[in-house]
Amino acid sequence: MDDSKNTALQAFRLMFRPLARILLRAGVNWKELAEVGKATYVEVASEDFGIRGRPTNVSRVSILTGFTRREVRRLRELLGQEDPATFSRMNYATRVLSGWHQDADYLDDAGRPKALAAAGGNPSFESLCDRYSGDVPATTMLKELKHVGAVGEDRQGRLVAKTRYYMPMLMDPEQMLRSGSVVGDLGYTVAYNLHRGPVDPSRFERRATNTHMPAGSVPQFRKFIEQEGQAFLERVDAWLTEHESSEDSGDAVRLGLGAYWIEEEAPRRKSP
Repeated sequence: MDDSKNTALQAFRLMFRPLARILLRAGVNWKELAEVGKATYVEVASEDFGIRGRPTNVSRVSILTGFTRREVRRLRELLGQEDPATFSRMNYATRVLSGWHQDADYLDDAGRPKALAAAGGNPSFESLCDRYSGDVPATTMLKELKHVGAVGEDRQGRLVAKTRYYMPMLMDPEQMLRSGSVVGDLGYTVAYNLHRGPVDPSRFERRATNTHMPAGSVPQFRKFIEQEGQAFLERVDAWLTEHESSEDSGDAVRLGLGAYWIEEEAPRRKSP
């Protein structure tokens, strides 16, 4: 095995360890994992390795992945049956909450999200969803946002925004899918930076860590990150909202920034 392939596999092992922890706790066995891995290999080979911008043909996918052409066709059929609706619902849930916190039509005089009637004229939760939830019905969106605790009701029965961001409940299926999309976003950035051209700009990816922190500093650091990190992400969110294109724009891209907490047991220092 050549050095570049061996290094890539070592890097994959590092990336895969936290994913293996998630999958094992969800009861996924190695055969089920292997099937997903095979399908994903075919998906990426089909989309990213075509010649002159065309989709990769079956024979080339077979050469790249090591699967027979018959297996490639089978896996492509499976991929064609997937439904991306769940991911769209998660993205639109975030848009609805962001609009509720930033759109002047849904803010009170103090700049806070208004309490809204479920339906009716503008402003209402129904009109908010008409503006921000795409093709997800207002009733479906409300049920989901209530389920995760992002929306509640006041004494008058009006809907109130309790959080700014959509965060599914622990081990909820939506939370599991969201976790996959978070790791995927980071992975795409790392992959782009590894293989970008010499004149292409890198994508921002930085870390700030220290392996000599006392364990007692964790609560203080958590408070610091929740304040400073949240404030920074809200500024990013406001910038994105201010500069977003119309729904009908043909040149739209998904753009954003992610942030994540780092904590693990530090390696023991060797005695001098």
